[in-house]
Amino acid sequence: MPWCLLQRCWQRLRILGVLAYVLIIPQVQAQSPSGPSRGSVEISDAAWQIHARSYVFDGHNDLPWEVRTNTSRGFDEIDLRKPQPQFHTDIDRLRLGNVGAQFWSVYVPADTVQTGTSFQTTVEQIRMVKDMIDRYPDVFELALNAEDVDRIRAQGKIASLIGMEGGHSMEGSLGKLRQLYNMGARYMTLTHSDSLDWADAATDVSKNDGLSAYGEEVVREMNRLGMIVDLSHVSPATMHDALDISTAPVIFSHSSARAVADHPRNVPDDVLRRLPDNGGVVLINFFSGFVVPESAKIMQNMFQKRRELKKKYPNSKVDVEREFKAWQVANPYPAGEVDILVDHIEHVIRVAGIDHVGLGSDFDGVAKLPRGMEDVSKYPVLTEILLQRGYSETDIHKIMSGNLLRVLRQVTSPGN
Repeated sequence: MPWCLLQRCWQRLRILGVLAYVLIIPQVQAQSPSGPSRGSVEISDAAWQIHARSYVFDGHNDLPWEVRTNTSRGFDEIDLRKPQPQFHTDIDRLRLGNVGAQFWSVYVPADTVQTGTSFQTTVEQIRMVKDMIDRYPDVFELALNAEDVDRIRAQGKIASLIGMEGGHSMEGSLGKLRQLYNMGARYMTLTHSDSLDWADAATDVSKNDGLSAYGEEVVREMNRLGMIVDLSHVSPATMHDALDISTAPVIFSHSSARAVADHPRNVPDDVLRRLPDNGGVVLINFFSGFVVPESAKIMQNMFQKRRELKKKYPNSKVDVEREFKAWQVANPYPAGEVDILVDHIEHVIRVAGIDHVGLGSDFDGVAKLPRGMEDVSKYPVLTEILLQRGYSETDIHKIMSGNLLRVLRQVTSPGN
């Protein structure tokens, strides 16, 4: 049989396999247990089939840090083949959501700067991702570029990529940045919650009015390596400076539209308008505190509150978490409905275009999600709502995976 025919047969079998997951399982599984609301979205056969003919490429999942902080033995203790209701992610639910490629965040807290452990902890997190991949070789495989994603997807596995959440991981050293790249990291968020000596964060005081001269060198080195520049968490000035410097498309690995929900973690319209020239993509964050307008107002100071508590209790993470949870209880914010995520998607499309938006859920890194988007099995709900709003299959596939894959191809394989 000719190779091209074999490939077509495999593709059809893969589609049928995904449809078996999503059509045989009762549709009630796609509904929220909270009762009638837009969180209870009935997914049509047409939406299931459109969703199955492509795949989800998500830009940000924090499962590695959740496993690290909630277990004593990591993946020796957690079996992802079994249901893991304490997390947003396990293998069965990844399959139900038709996740075909995932950037796994190797997040480490910004306060590791004070202990001088940012780089080493990031290395440990990269090893944790690789341990997960090694434990489930029939499910996951490490991907370093777009060609790897294509090949791994053709085998029916989940292409697993590594993204660093915060420039503090490189500890101010381009040499360490290169080491992390050689270990497999393919994007770096320039900051997390705290401003660095060379880049300003969206949720901290400015030190540089954007990027310092050294920060510009970091962006140039990332371009040279073939590492994606990630502008989530950074200030608008840093966004603009990075867009001025970068010769490759950027991403916002888990950010949303500030015009829809006014939180400093979101992307303002003047930045969105620059994305067509750069080729970059905003990957929509699912956290209620960032995407629901009322919740965004309530949660605007969440990073500052945590920073204050760390100063109050410098030697007690338990006390920090206890008081932060008490602060959240005293400042309740609504979860919202899943439609709000598509409102953010549509705003980015209106301002930047259909080629500049995707998904960056922040699953397992957030405390509250809109009703109808409770875990990684729920991505087909977005396909249904997009279909209801008149988007074509081609456009939906761009949002689900195509746009991020295109950026990965341009950055990691610049000849394409």
